[in-house]
Parts: sequence; C-alpha cells; structure tokens
Amino acid sequence: MQPFTEEVIRIIKNIPAGYVMTYGQIAAEAGSPRAARQVVRILHAMSRAHQLPWHRVVNAKGEIALQDEEGKMTQIMELESEGVEIGKGDRIDLAVYQYFPSS
Repeated sequence: MQPFTEEVIRIIKNIPAGYVMTYGQIAAEAGSPRAARQVVRILHAMSRAHQLPWHRVVNAKGEIALQDEEGKMTQIMELESEGVEIGKGDRIDLAVYQYFPSS
C-alpha cells in the first residue's frame, strides 16, 4: 500500500463521531493537497475492508456528494445519529462540524 493511501486511511479512521472532513482537506493532511479525487477512490475501494467511517467525509461545500438516494440517505442517517445537523441541500455547516486534526 502506498504511503499516501495509508495516511488517508489513518486520517479517516480518526475523524471523531459528530464531525466531518472534506475530501480535499484529507488529501492536504495526507500530504497531497491536489489529490481529493484519490481520496474518493480510496474511500470507494477500501471503506469496507478498513471499516472506515466513510459517512464523515463530505465535499468542500459541506455537501453530501453521493448521487444515489440510498447511499445519500444512509450517510444522512449516520451523521444525524452522531448529532450532525443536515441543512438545506443536504449541506453540513463546516464552521460547526468540520474537524481539524492538526489543531
């Protein structure tokens, strides 16, 4: 496994319940700020095998990025069960719920 992939997995595993991070934020924390799409691929390919809390990752606008209704509803329910409020347009207020691991 590549070091970037290992670091992305570590970061995602450490997002606490009730918080979210963005794909780009995770990429930057893992050392490659322009690799947000790679974070998406890692989540898609490795969430189950590594038991990643995939539902805690959103896009840069705080929106749930999943297009299929079942996946979107699952993510909403998981986040709400952790106390994250979902606003209009399935958007999360990043000023309230965004996690910053290095601070």
